[in-house]
Amino acid sequence: MDTVSRDKLNKKGINRLFRSFKYAGEGIIYAFKYEQNITVHFIAMLVAIIMGIVFKISTTEWLVITLIIGLVIATELINTSIEATIDLITDKKHPLAKIAKDTAAGAVLIFGITALVIASIIFIPKIFALFL
Repeated sequence: MDTVSRDKLNKKGINRLFRSFKYAGEGIIYAFKYEQNITVHFIAMLVAIIMGIVFKISTTEWLVITLIIGLVIATELINTSIEATIDLITDKKHPLAKIAKDTAAGAVLIFGITALVIASIIFIPKIFALFL
């Protein structure tokens, strides 16, 4: 990849806008191709959406589910970018590289657990209501 100064990249215009969406799409596609955890998050997203439809959750519940799905997937993408950056900087095992990678993965785990708790709060009462 050719190096370009940040001054040239900061030009505004419709072409730059479209390229930025293209590059973002390429990043998402990369993550789906090469990061197994994003597949897990995607499956969890599909399950949440299906359950939301089946249980006819409220607008507020949809907003919460949508927000938490977006946060989990976005955090996974940030984790992937941090890992790639560390791998670009060094191919050696370094304690600081490990900390950067582990804490980024930890952030994804925290969001994932939070999403699971939120989904449980929304869906468990609805599941129990089926049996009562």
